[in-house]
Amino acid sequence: MQTQNLGFPRIGAHRELKRACENYWAGKITHDELMNAAQNLRHQHWKMQAKAQIDLIPSNDFSLYDQVLDATLTYGAIPKRYETLKGATPEEVTQLYFAMARGLQAGDVDVTAMEMTKWFDTNYHYIVPEFEPDQLFDPACNKPLEEFLEAKTLGIHTKPVLLGPLSYLLLGKAKKVNFDPLTLIDRLLPVFQNLVNQLTENDATWIQVDEPCLVYELSPEVTALYQRVYTHITQKCPGAKLLLTTYFDGINAPEVLNKLPVAGIHLDLVRAPEQLAAVAPHLSKFELISLGVLDGRNIWRNNYTDSLTLIDQATALFRHQQLVIAPSCSLLHVPYDQNLETNDSLPEAVRGWLAFAVQKLTELSELKSLALSANRASEPLLVANQAYVAQRSNSSLIENLAVQDRVQNLSATDLDRNQAFPVRKQLQQDNLQLPLLPTTTIGSFPQTKAIRQLRADYRHHRISQQEYQQQLENATLEAIRMQESIGLDVLVHGEFERNDMVEYFGQQLSGFAFTINGWVQSYGSRCVKPPIIYGDVSRPRPMTVGWSGFAQSLTNKPVKGMLTGPVTILQWSFVRDDQPRAATCQQLALAIRDEVLDLETANLQIIQVDEPALREGLPLKQTEWDSYLKWAVDAFRLATAGVSDATQIHTHMCYSEFNDIIEHIAALDADVITIECSRSQMELLDAFVEFKYPNDIGPGVYDIHAPRVPDEEEISMLLEKARKVIPVENLWVNPDCGLKTRGWAETKGALSHMVNAAKSKRKELEETIA
Repeated sequence: MQTQNLGFPRIGAHRELKRACENYWAGKITHDELMNAAQNLRHQHWKMQAKAQIDLIPSNDFSLYDQVLDATLTYGAIPKRYETLKGATPEEVTQLYFAMARGLQAGDVDVTAMEMTKWFDTNYHYIVPEFEPDQLFDPACNKPLEEFLEAKTLGIHTKPVLLGPLSYLLLGKAKKVNFDPLTLIDRLLPVFQNLVNQLTENDATWIQVDEPCLVYELSPEVTALYQRVYTHITQKCPGAKLLLTTYFDGINAPEVLNKLPVAGIHLDLVRAPEQLAAVAPHLSKFELISLGVLDGRNIWRNNYTDSLTLIDQATALFRHQQLVIAPSCSLLHVPYDQNLETNDSLPEAVRGWLAFAVQKLTELSELKSLALSANRASEPLLVANQAYVAQRSNSSLIENLAVQDRVQNLSATDLDRNQAFPVRKQLQQDNLQLPLLPTTTIGSFPQTKAIRQLRADYRHHRISQQEYQQQLENATLEAIRMQESIGLDVLVHGEFERNDMVEYFGQQLSGFAFTINGWVQSYGSRCVKPPIIYGDVSRPRPMTVGWSGFAQSLTNKPVKGMLTGPVTILQWSFVRDDQPRAATCQQLALAIRDEVLDLETANLQIIQVDEPALREGLPLKQTEWDSYLKWAVDAFRLATAGVSDATQIHTHMCYSEFNDIIEHIAALDADVITIECSRSQMELLDAFVEFKYPNDIGPGVYDIHAPRVPDEEEISMLLEKARKVIPVENLWVNPDCGLKTRGWAETKGALSHMVNAAKSKRKELEETIA
């Protein structure tokens, strides 16, 4: 029996990668310094896994930005708009790489970034490959081989990780109508096969080939294509040992495994433990079977008894094959090291319940030892683990009877507004007196170094409460005056007091715990620190009313009260695993409902409850969607339905394809929905048009994730596209997302161009009407 890891967090114990990349982008360090920082992290991670006695250690799981973007560079599927940036030197390759990720606006070069979307049902974002019918695959680098050889210089024989060719194409986007990227497979295969052969020739024993799309409900045609592709690969790559890796769910059609001539298979037995028995009849020819029994998506210590039950079941089923114990997926999705947590805000009992990436490596080795033990029941490792399980399940920290009673007393009427949207819209317009094409932002303004330092100074008691309050008030006042001067119609307070859109709320809710170093990569250099929901959730006191009310007192224009919705708080937290997620979400919805009603009482006439993670939570099997969407939509309605009809409810959603869930988006019954649309050039609006979405909508007219300042013409062009498909009386004008990651100069410039474009279009429409 062996152990393997599928991937390790890239960012470093103290977010060293984030700082290196951002310093490089800012011109503060050289290309060589960036590459050295990246190499140092890789070496640390390989050595750590070797020290933990992991048998199969991954390489090429490290990335400067995103592993799918790495594959795009490695396979050479470079979109045509980046042709002029192609080059042979390492510096030129890196410039191309980051231009695809972030866009580039320098000198005569002005190119937009590639689209970004969620990696399956996680909060990690990947850069979406783009495919044309005449697509060529011309590799720009050979990162997998380079990093495999780099590890060998340390005396560490790694297992290279490749994104499988079919999942790569399935996760991409066709740039032409009625074009199927899978038709490109025969052009991609020679590149993939060449890479596999190079790794094999350099003594790679196992090659991890990630094909996570195998857990989707694939058509018979795609299933047959898997068989053809992997038969072809194994014929063209003699001697290569491919470890086909799936995760995030069970393999949908286990019979396909009979037809895949690969040497090994990895199964996610955390998300889908039942698949072990289902796939067993189809695994007799596999040399290696990897059992994903440690949760690579959550931070709770492993229940060894449960994992050993699965390992024993596999041992009985597969008597003639090599068994490997592994996490369910890459450890990319959990923080680095629990030992870094020394803060008082994390209760000692809860601290003992946690296992981050470093601890999960230890758990792998301990499970291997226990699985091989002849006297398992008396092993101190198992006895201690069983004591932990009992202590957590019996802890008084978990239960709040008042919250449970409140949930039990809910009724169906708690989910409904008083009047239908047309009636509400008229009442709201009478109340707000907004112009045609009203302009607003999504919520946050730049979180500058000074603002972050201010919060840190207050947190570490270097300044008084009074000084902290005064400086935040000054920042809020400046933000209000800036918005007024630009001419925005609906303002926001800027959220300077907030560190993160989920953590900020979690810190004020019961049942939550927090880390100081529990950072997880969201995209690129963007890291988040998910709260930990360990018990029943309630709101002891108002959370945002003070700052939203203060901002509204500074202006006659409406200010939005800004909240994060229950589904997003759930999705972007590490959630307790001892009750259904739906039950936790319902508790969160009641807490947000209390805040919504208090904001309304404080004369906030517009309240935005953001749900960017609604689609992210969709089960990967479409047959399971209805159950999830029912409780997720109900949670949003429970949070928002208590207000009067004259109060306008907004929501915001990030990079999502809405076509297949549009009726559920409409069922949220938000008065205004804002969505990210600029990278897709308004293509995401198609779903709302075809469905005849009845409420107001604000498609993002510029991309805030790239350091570009779009001109008025560019914004006007996107606005015209939106106007042609959305009734103008239902159309709002706003950026794609919040502006916390941007600088003030680009924020003011972009918003000024946005407002001017909206005013010009408004004048044009009013003249046409007249």
